[in-house]
Amino acid sequence: MSQLVTYKKENGIAVITIDNPPLNVLNQQIQKELKEITAEIKNDKEVVCVLLTSTGDKAFMAGADIKEFPEMMGNPNMRNDVMFMHSMLNELDNLPKPTIAVLDSLTFGGGCELALTCDIRVAEEKTQLGFPEIKLGLFPGGAGTQRLPRLIGEAKAKEMMFTGEPITSDEAERIGLVNHLVPNGQAYEKAVDLALQIASKSIQPLSRIKKAVDEGLEMSLTEGIEKEADLFEEVFQTEDVKEGVEAFIEKRKPDFKNL
Repeated sequence: MSQLVTYKKENGIAVITIDNPPLNVLNQQIQKELKEITAEIKNDKEVVCVLLTSTGDKAFMAGADIKEFPEMMGNPNMRNDVMFMHSMLNELDNLPKPTIAVLDSLTFGGGCELALTCDIRVAEEKTQLGFPEIKLGLFPGGAGTQRLPRLIGEAKAKEMMFTGEPITSDEAERIGLVNHLVPNGQAYEKAVDLALQIASKSIQPLSRIKKAVDEGLEMSLTEGIEKEADLFEEVFQTEDVKEGVEAFIEKRKPDFKNL
């Protein structure tokens, strides 16, 4: 069985590529391989930023593998399989490094849920995003009901899931579902530009920004400020903050060691 998920590293960036043409559906093999690769990248000190991409021009990911659904019906272990998928998505969501999804075509169902685990989403003009599960008598089961409303608001999220109709990349940008909208064929280039900007920074504050925002969103403002203060105190104990301040004073570019 050939590997469906691979990654390469360059300039502090890890590029994860899902290769399951033509629609790159999120089958169980991809889930396992994504989980393994995420674990490797988490502990790789050379990686500061992560890009999530896929092959082909038809779909970033058109959803889950519907051919696997019959096995789930009446399966007493179904919930275990679902929770494995959640653990994979959660580990990518909680990766202590900035992540960017490159959405260059159809992004439906499980593909949209996968993109929601990333910190930043870049979409091309031809990209459509949606949750068509309702048309199968289902609903999003990869935390779409949880991550989507937290990002775009309750009302619009419910409308997308109730109707199952996709939205254009233009609307997705307007409602905050994607960060950047670019001409067709330019999503990867834009994502790399962003990743290079991020990868030139220190992982020490980057990881703490992500932690402060993600955890703070689940807290009251007062609790969130306390969390921020704890992380701010931590970052002042790192070698990189010393380098950053010294470089500023000496009017030179900092050489962060990510220590």
